[in-house]
Amino acid sequence: MLRKHAWFIAALIVVLLGLAAWTAMQGLQWSSAVDRRILLHLRVPLVGSAILVGACLAASSAILQVMLRNPLADPGLIGITSGASLFAAIYLLAGGATLTGLAAYGLPLFSFIGALLSTLLIYAIAKRLGLESGAGVILAGIAISTLSGGVIAWLYFLADAQSLRNLTFWLLGSLHQADLKLVSFAAPLVVALLIYVLRQGQPLNWLYFGNQAAQLRGLNVARYYPRMLLACALLVGIAVSLAGSIAFIGLLVPHLLRNLFGHDNQFVLPASALLGAILLLVVVAISNGFGGVVVPVSMLTATLGGPVFLYSVVRLART
Repeated sequence: MLRKHAWFIAALIVVLLGLAAWTAMQGLQWSSAVDRRILLHLRVPLVGSAILVGACLAASSAILQVMLRNPLADPGLIGITSGASLFAAIYLLAGGATLTGLAAYGLPLFSFIGALLSTLLIYAIAKRLGLESGAGVILAGIAISTLSGGVIAWLYFLADAQSLRNLTFWLLGSLHQADLKLVSFAAPLVVALLIYVLRQGQPLNWLYFGNQAAQLRGLNVARYYPRMLLACALLVGIAVSLAGSIAFIGLLVPHLLRNLFGHDNQFVLPASALLGAILLLVVVAISNGFGGVVVPVSMLTATLGGPVFLYSVVRLART
């Protein structure tokens, strides 16, 4: 399947590179010292964070949809994003937004820790229920997501005006928060994780036929599930630490690709990562057209992705 659709992967790579270069250089002149500073300190982190976050969310969702046997699964559904957002909210309301220097990186660190802890808790609950390979993870994730949402609502109630504004902006997502140092630190981690998860296409294909069939192929399912959940948590934690909570990218991209090209994960995983990065770059390009106003990313992703996702669901129902 990957060779059959190699042309599509190649096209996505060309579009991604071209769109990244155009977004970074739009309206700038390389000969100007000011423009070079804008490029290095504003545009490159913006484009880099869009690519990393889009790839992380789409690839992790593509994996979760197979492992949980749910075509609508994404990190938000199973509580990973909620856990990361809760820890970020606690940090912001504790005054973290006013810190400078190395202390300013506490926000991405807190959101990253929140994603990891929520994943471990979700898996522990699901394992306690004896359903760690599917429905139990979803049920535990919904419980954690609901609990996190309730705590965040109380934080809203107790927050002052400035903290409330910071928290609202974070929860709606923004690609303008990451600087060059943070993106440079996150990029090698994302590349290493993506190399690992993109090689899991064949084992994920085996899971389509059930756990027993996968075990007959030599896959240790009991170890594979927590390992892949941890990889997804790491990807989502990095994404949330860079850009806050971003909706719909993870849900839309792999679902759309499977409707169009089939269910071979050896193709869906790399295509999801590339298309997720492209979609967030498109969001950046659209956001730049609002006259300097920073538009929350989730507003744009939901507005653009909602109709497309609805169309794909209706199309699937008719087949």
